[in-house]
Amino acid sequence: QVQVVESGGGLVQAGGSLRLSCAASGRFFSIAEMGWYRQAPGKQRELVATISRGGRTNYADAVKGRFTISRDNSKNMAYLQMNSLKIEDTAVYYCAADCGQTDGTRRTWGQGTQVTVSS
Repeated sequence: QVQVVESGGGLVQAGGSLRLSCAASGRFFSIAEMGWYRQAPGKQRELVATISRGGRTNYADAVKGRFTISRDNSKNMAYLQMNSLKIEDTAVYYCAADCGQTDGTRRTWGQGTQVTVSS
């Protein structure tokens, strides 16, 4: 079984910064892609950023230049550095990890961490 746990959310003023962390644990061989997604009230979950095991990154247009995704393969962790936060960044942020297991690679989601940006 695989567990994914996010941390680092909170309340921040517009223009401020937050750093989210994602930790994957359990029984798996390795983690391929890791990613951050978010869901605002009344909206669908959307991609924020992804990173491959080799470090190739992909960002949503809305966060390019403000957010940076990174990972530490030795610790099975991913991070999301969020700078110049805007009110519209308010959402629950979810981490996803594609973990290689005995029966194939499966995506595991965390429970989410709330990020609230105030004016």
